[in-house]
This record gives sequence, C-alpha cells and structure tokens, in this order.
Amino acid sequence: MSRFTRTETPLAGLLCLERQVLGDARGFLTRLFCAEELADAGWTGAVAQVNHTYTAQRGVVRGLHFQHPPHAETKLVTCIRGAVWDVAVDVRAGSPTFLQWHAVELSAQNHRSLLIPQGFAHGFQTLTEDCEMVYLHSAPYVAQAEAGLSAQDPRLAIVWPLPIAELSPRDAQHPLLNALFKGLTL
Repeated sequence: MSRFTRTETPLAGLLCLERQVLGDARGFLTRLFCAEELADAGWTGAVAQVNHTYTAQRGVVRGLHFQHPPHAETKLVTCIRGAVWDVAVDVRAGSPTFLQWHAVELSAQNHRSLLIPQGFAHGFQTLTEDCEMVYLHSAPYVAQAEAGLSAQDPRLAIVWPLPIAELSPRDAQHPLLNALFKGLTL
C-alpha cells in the first residue's frame, strides 16, 4: 500500500502528493519521501540535497528558481509549518504547456507535497506567518547553473492570492521574459 496519493496536474510530470497520516492519541506519522514509492512518479536516483526554509511574514514570495542542465533538478517540496501557495512554471523547451503555471496550497494541515520535475521553475507565497518548508533535491545546488523568472512577469500572469509583501533583492532582479527565452532543453 502506498503512503502517497498522487494527483495529476494540467502540466505533465508535475504531481501533487497527499501523504497518508497514521495517527493516534500521541500524534501522527507521515512519510515525507520513499524512493521506491516515488520512482514511478518521476523521482530517479538519490536525494542529493535537503533544504529547510523559514519565512516569518505572510505574503512573502520566494522564487521562481530553476537550474540549467546538466544541473537541472527534481524537487519534492513540503510545507511543515503554516501554509503556502506553491507554484511551478513549465520552462521545458518544446513542451505543449511551455510557460504555463500550476499552483497548489501546501500546509502542515493538508499533508500535501509537490513533486516538481526537471524543467520547471519553482516559487511560493506564504499564506500565513511562520512558514517552514522542506525541499528534497535530486541534484546539488550549483550557483553558476541557477536562474529565475520574475514572479511578477505579466507574460506568466501568476495569480498570487495575496499582495506581494516582499521579494528578496535577488528575486526582484529576475528579468521579465522576452523572445530570447526558449526554455530548457533537458
């Protein structure tokens, strides 16, 4: 029996996972990752890196980040405290859903994770104060391979549920899309 219920999204390869919760009077257990169960969902290889973020303020947007090949990565993103509006944007060259986005609310209460394949930019907006996220990455971070999209790019037209309270200086400098951006060839 799988500990994950998978829901397809309109963007091929992008999956919402709902974790099974086993609980009793003491509390609960939920599995965040299982290589065997997630292999057929698109996770291949080992977990190369695990990151934990904390965001104090409601309305903050982080992202939209991705890495260029050969350092492109699959991510499994989970909110372990608070709630976020988690967004993935398809940046795969030639994809029929190129530059389309999909968002899922992830929270400590709903036990959802987003499995984001290579070729997607990722970001989120905090819906509550004191949000904590855990990211599992299939590849290590490589600064020279990092890139990003503007969270406020009119071409993407992402509908953020709250006014953007803050962007980091780095994220605020991501350029708007232009005709030169052809996407990632994986």
